[in-house]
Amino acid sequence: MATFKAIRIDKADKGTTAALTQFDEAELMDGDIAVAVEWSTLNYKDGLAVTGKAPVVRRFPMIAGIDFAGTVAQSSHPNWKPGDKVVCTGWGMGETHLGAYAEKARVKGDWLVRLPDGLSAREAMAIGTAGFTAMLAVLALEKHGLSPQAGPVVVTGAAGGVGSVATAVLAKLGYHVIASTGRMSEGDYLKALGAAEVIDRNELSAPAKPLGKERWAGGVDSVGSTTLANLLSMTKYGGAIAACGLAGGMDLPSSVAPFILRGVCLLGIDSVMCPLALRKNAWERLARDLDRAKLSEITHEIGLDQVIGMGSKILAGQVRGRIVVKIV
Repeated sequence: MATFKAIRIDKADKGTTAALTQFDEAELMDGDIAVAVEWSTLNYKDGLAVTGKAPVVRRFPMIAGIDFAGTVAQSSHPNWKPGDKVVCTGWGMGETHLGAYAEKARVKGDWLVRLPDGLSAREAMAIGTAGFTAMLAVLALEKHGLSPQAGPVVVTGAAGGVGSVATAVLAKLGYHVIASTGRMSEGDYLKALGAAEVIDRNELSAPAKPLGKERWAGGVDSVGSTTLANLLSMTKYGGAIAACGLAGGMDLPSSVAPFILRGVCLLGIDSVMCPLALRKNAWERLARDLDRAKLSEITHEIGLDQVIGMGSKILAGQVRGRIVVKIV
């Protein structure tokens, strides 16, 4: 039986182990599409999985990796045929379904999105789940009614994957972007992405007041915890914050004051089980509204053999922008 290269995670006496090894094709899970994986990426959740820092993986053995871009090799699904270029993000890949850090994947055809015209597989994974999540947040803010005329928007964790793409997209759409980061040395990088202002995350790290000075009309938060509580307390009347991450913690030490006294909305963003129609819209918008030159500038390429080591760095906040993983 054929084997292929993959990053395999196994249960250990204490926690989990991760290693680049040969995986038996017979162990692939059910699905009506077989894909030759060409590119993946490294997201915060991938870092948690390969380091074992959080119980992301729910079955063993597991192939890590929550997103991929590649070419359909075999299909029994009516919408797909061999040779089609596809993108797959979420749906439990790398958690409950064998994932993307492998030369082969077998998934459900209903999970796939066609690679947008003009976007290469590498560019799609330079965007990856992080960039896709950022665009879902932008779409949610637009649905709420936010526009550049409403006032500034804030992006937390701005030098990371979600934050970098959110900053670039919002700036291109005409927003005055306030980028919050714990790495003020990245100020020039963030301004090159389009940020009008860069603030230290310490401004948002103290215990939140029920209501603070109104500073922004909306925002994209990938940090959670006290940071999100501060964002909400400083949001202008009728504004909204799109929450999509928990790098700072899962708690939310806030109050009802922003919601009942300023009409602020907290918009929850989920990229894992996101409906297909919304996925297609997000990818179409990314192909249109994300500056490819800026995307190239924020992208760093690694091989499969570097993923595990880089997983620790992304958790430590030592990764700027996006990392693409070359599979073959």
